[in-house]
Amino acid sequence: MKKGVWALLVVVFITVLAACNSDNEDSNAAENGEKLKEVSIVLDWTPNTNHTGLYVAKNQGFFEEQGLDVEILLPGEAGADQLVASGQADFGISYQESITEARVQDIPIVSIGAVIQHNTSGFAAPADRGIQSPADFEGKTYGGWGAPVEEAVMDSLMKQEDADVSKVEIINMGNSDFFTAVERGDIDFAWIYYGWTGVEAELRDMELDMVYLTDYSEKLDYYTPVICTNEKNIANDPETVKAFMAAVSQGYEYAIEHPTEAADILIEAVPDLDSDLVKASQEWLSPKYQDDAERWGIQSQEVWENYASWMYENGLLESELDVEKAFTNEFLPE
Repeated sequence: MKKGVWALLVVVFITVLAACNSDNEDSNAAENGEKLKEVSIVLDWTPNTNHTGLYVAKNQGFFEEQGLDVEILLPGEAGADQLVASGQADFGISYQESITEARVQDIPIVSIGAVIQHNTSGFAAPADRGIQSPADFEGKTYGGWGAPVEEAVMDSLMKQEDADVSKVEIINMGNSDFFTAVERGDIDFAWIYYGWTGVEAELRDMELDMVYLTDYSEKLDYYTPVICTNEKNIANDPETVKAFMAAVSQGYEYAIEHPTEAADILIEAVPDLDSDLVKASQEWLSPKYQDDAERWGIQSQEVWENYASWMYENGLLESELDVEKAFTNEFLPE
């Protein structure tokens, strides 16, 4: 009897010891997990299909594989450029135009990857407004956000058809919804990304006329949006920047190859989004992330020079841009 009790105690002891060892292993694993480097990226706007690759990278564990714990932040009153430049966020979603302006003002942010290879934006109007070319802007009301670049772009396009931008009524509609504004008659046209607002118009059965910037000027085929970081991160922690972009590249490559699954990941992460819009937008946009480039995210010096020269010629820059400091491809995976 005693022998049986001792045998049972030995078994219990061994079991407890094994459990302790297992707990220690789990604890060590947790500690290893805690060693993931915490970094953040701030979006330019509310989540949409421009950002799908980020959510995919987080969902599929691509960031973790690179040793990163990434927090995706929404912008507040301060924009992404300000937060990245000041070090309050490690990375951000920005635009070539805003980085160009920032660099000329000695704000140390750098574009490290193009989200979309070609400019998919343009001026959109319901078909009943009769706006099919820049000349048709005359006598119409444009709704924008009050940036000098808007009138400059319209002027540049309209001059090609001997039209006068001073004959366009320009109002600042702020964050007003495009569809509400045009349906109420507040405006006739606005500057949109077709991949989101244009696709939404299709879902609403609203026929749009689009005047794409790239149809009228090679210099307006700039990168929008882009991923940026600051010079301090590049100088002091290039390995983290490289790791981040390796994971992000995987995320966008996944979205290119699997648009339906990528859309589902974005919807799961941001359930307030219209799922039909996300799925339709993702289907439209996925082929355009890389388009005709040799790999996702690549940026061309010619594109940066073209747009910077256009901005300078149109009085949007105080001085010429040092293009080589504004962007880099060095952190993209080969």
